Amino acid sequence: MLSQTNLCPDSVIQHSLERAKVAQAILQSFSQATIDRIVQAMVEAGAQAAEPLAKLAQRETGFGNWQDKVTKNLLSTSVLSRSIAGMKTCGVIETLHGGNVIEIASPMGIVAAFIPSTNPTSTLMYKAIIAIKSRNVIVASPHPRATQSTLAAAKILQDAAIQAGAPIDAIQCLSHPSRATITALMQHPLTDVILATGSDSLVQAAYSSGKPAYGVGAGNVPAWIEQSANIPKAVADIFFGKTFDYGTLCSSEQAIVCDRAIQAPVMAECARQGGCFLSPAEQEQLMAVMFNNGRINPQIVGQSAIVIARLAGITVPASTRILIAPLTVVGPEAPLSGEKLSPVLAFYVVADRAAGFDRCAALLQFGGMGHSMALHTQDQALIPAVADRLPAHRFLINTPSAVGAVGHTTDFAPALSLGSGTLGGSISTDNITPRHLLNIKRIGLEVRPINDAMGQAIGVTGQNSRVSRPLKHQSPPAAIAVAAI
Repeated sequence: MLSQTNLCPDSVIQHSLERAKVAQAILQSFSQATIDRIVQAMVEAGAQAAEPLAKLAQRETGFGNWQDKVTKNLLSTSVLSRSIAGMKTCGVIETLHGGNVIEIASPMGIVAAFIPSTNPTSTLMYKAIIAIKSRNVIVASPHPRATQSTLAAAKILQDAAIQAGAPIDAIQCLSHPSRATITALMQHPLTDVILATGSDSLVQAAYSSGKPAYGVGAGNVPAWIEQSANIPKAVADIFFGKTFDYGTLCSSEQAIVCDRAIQAPVMAECARQGGCFLSPAEQEQLMAVMFNNGRINPQIVGQSAIVIARLAGITVPASTRILIAPLTVVGPEAPLSGEKLSPVLAFYVVADRAAGFDRCAALLQFGGMGHSMALHTQDQALIPAVADRLPAHRFLINTPSAVGAVGHTTDFAPALSLGSGTLGGSISTDNITPRHLLNIKRIGLEVRPINDAMGQAIGVTGQNSRVSRPLKHQSPPAAIAVAAI
């Protein structure tokens, strides 16, 4: 880890990145087998430390619960490992068109990774693993509120990687993050690509840095319970997602959208499973403690419904898992209609299918553009219509959005960086994987030689015309006709 004592931010970043550049040159020379051995060592070390790291993160930040953080840590190590085990990231990674197009992987270089306080250990491990898998090095900047837990996770993976043969500076983590070091790291000439997970302001700073960046900001996920849904399962899925680590994932459900035809049974099921519907007066009390000048109060982030209710002076049953606010509008005038980072749900009733589309669209437009949406339905024809019309890029069908979007209950790529596409200001709609940290070089072999007739057909004649005989088949040169390095 890099100490910053008695160094100015620019000097700290300069020193770190210079060392990282040396390490990356070494890492780039490694074979696929060597990289995979290093990555496996990192995965095993991170998975083994999943529980102590989860407890440290919860203790340091006060967010969420350690049991669910263990699941996040395992998603970022063991589950991720199974997903990328056979992925080629070194040398020739694919041949296409009968060998006439050859793809070669080249690392991007130095990854500047920003780690949120809501997922301080799992996000660090996930970003470090995908960086090393693609022969990049990583310099991580923790959130000031979660520095010690992020440093601990980085040290565990760093030690495992070095033991397996990685250069000593391939994984670095700043020990004293600040606004100045964040800016210096983003804008430094040696930084090649940014992985930014955190607040909207952090993500926008990454996009404005002049560097290529993958950014993950806020989500405002609607969960539409359509009238054909299996109501008990739909409610159970939504409640699981919303209570998972007490709502700290950006893919967590933020609002239930319920068809009027099933309003009564849905509300009854919500109450049966631990949902507490708030009166207008109680909603006012809740908003008073949840928001400061329109921003979420950090004191309620990742807290249980019981704790939040107590802070708001609201009396709820001891069995309460979720606080539910029935609303009729979406937007700044209704702060509870946005992202809440806690087990608090908005609840909307819609008259018909058209109104359901409109309400879900409004919720996504209010802070969740391009992110994720849950749909609970048995109407198979509705699914493609929803995906086609609504401005999200992940549609979770009959499963919790919180963990489905990150690849836990779905076959989506396991990831804690979720691209929101151009709708959300990002260049990618994907769950970010090692492939997103590669520059792909392509070799193209001639397959349609130009002759006189072809030259005339495309308007190339006279002295500029190239005369050659068409080839029936052209094999790749032996030097590059290889499957992989």
